[in-house]
Amino acid sequence: MEKLKFVHLTDTHMNAPGADNPFAKLNLADKVKRVFEHVNAASVKPAFVVITGDLTHEGNVQDYEYIRAIVDEGSALLGVPVHVVLGNHDHRAPFREGFLKEAPSEQAYYYSHTIQGFRLIGLNSQVKGQHHGEIDAEQLAWLEETLSTPAEHGTIVALHHPMLNINGMPGDHVLANREQLGNVLEGTDVIGVVAGHVHTNNVGTYKGICHVAATGTAFGGEAAEDNHFKMVDFCGYNVVSVYEEGVTVQTVVMPGMQDEFFRFPVEALMAHN
Repeated sequence: MEKLKFVHLTDTHMNAPGADNPFAKLNLADKVKRVFEHVNAASVKPAFVVITGDLTHEGNVQDYEYIRAIVDEGSALLGVPVHVVLGNHDHRAPFREGFLKEAPSEQAYYYSHTIQGFRLIGLNSQVKGQHHGEIDAEQLAWLEETLSTPAEHGTIVALHHPMLNINGMPGDHVLANREQLGNVLEGTDVIGVVAGHVHTNNVGTYKGICHVAATGTAFGGEAAEDNHFKMVDFCGYNVVSVYEEGVTVQTVVMPGMQDEFFRFPVEALMAHN
């Protein structure tokens, strides 16, 4: 019997119309709108939606205001909450001001919400100005204290940087202190971890817990010839279902041409900060 179903999106890279960056002309917010419409038309009926970071591509306050409008439209369409976490391309102060309508601050954004007896924990793995990610000591201490009391049906953890190694990806795409985080999660009521960052689907286990890295809605990533990595016109999302016997992940691929947007040497990934 299914106990919970939720939709996992990631790496939306949205910007307000007219933004001054190379991704703005791709209208990546339209892809997110189409995903919400697709989920609604497919009658998935999730309990919530979670977006695991890179909400924008180097966004400012106006971009986050625009993203909040897109998220609120999707939430109203599906009739469920939409929760987000921050990725390496996000910026904390503009996010707090534009998306949360709070005073700007560099405080890490993390939280715990209970939905239908399940607990959703969002963590901030973003390190300012860096490509790699880690969970800081403050969050680890808070997480350990929070998980000391089990939720009724279990806990889902959402963060941007994945804990699983990805074939062909440099090591800095994996959470830098995954061992520390894994030790905090091990032996608790955590039944699944969802992430993004790598723009490709990758599902496995770490410390005995199901881990899911999803492809982006903005574009997909794949290995190319001559030791290059390319980004292609791709859009997808995951439907994650929790049953008594475990967790299942259904990957939904949206229609698209899969034209190549750009490519770069794998060494550039390693050197990127």
